[in-house]
Amino acid sequence: MINRKSMAKVAGAGAAATIAFGLLSTGAAHADTFVPLPGGEISKTLSDGTVVTIRLVGESANINPSMGSTPLHRNAWVSGTAQVEVAGATGGAIFPGYTVGCQVNISGGGVSGGVEGTADWSGDTIKPGVGASSGGNLSLGPGQSQSFYILDQEVADDFGNEAHKKRNRFKGESGSVTWADSTIGLTGCAGYAQARAFVSVEVETDTVITWVTLWGKPFSLG
Repeated sequence: MINRKSMAKVAGAGAAATIAFGLLSTGAAHADTFVPLPGGEISKTLSDGTVVTIRLVGESANINPSMGSTPLHRNAWVSGTAQVEVAGATGGAIFPGYTVGCQVNISGGGVSGGVEGTADWSGDTIKPGVGASSGGNLSLGPGQSQSFYILDQEVADDFGNEAHKKRNRFKGESGSVTWADSTIGLTGCAGYAQARAFVSVEVETDTVITWVTLWGKPFSLG
């Protein structure tokens, strides 16, 4: 399986977002398919009146539907930028990722999809950080789905040891994170397969700590 190096670029408030798109290959028997995606936006008012706005912009996927010349293998390279604005916040953390399903509807219906707790696929609520993996190489059978996080940041823990974080933490009222050509590799799925981006944000204000999730549009992996 082809495995491209995942690149994640984080940016604080006011920094320019860099958006990288996959390249469309032509002329090959199994040519990659470039898919521009619409992204999305959600605004939610918290119990203390704080308004949280999450945007997914510059989203795209470059899809190879048959890696290894078999219908059991798919590969895609995904890109996008998550932007968060929280008026009056003291900070927060951004967890971008994807959910992948094999012969299962991931556009709605309360599927947990590998993330523990109940996921509302209409775009409001998910409980991140408690079940999604940090790698995009998945093996799924019919009727299965799984979520994973894009980021894998190396940081030092309180004792100076290496730790890995799946989020971009920001201070103040805004933050963003960009990923380019991050790999989704799927094996074992003989039927149709889909993927869908999500951006989960942990928001911290003086009185509230909560989660808000934006879901992108599902797209076919072939």
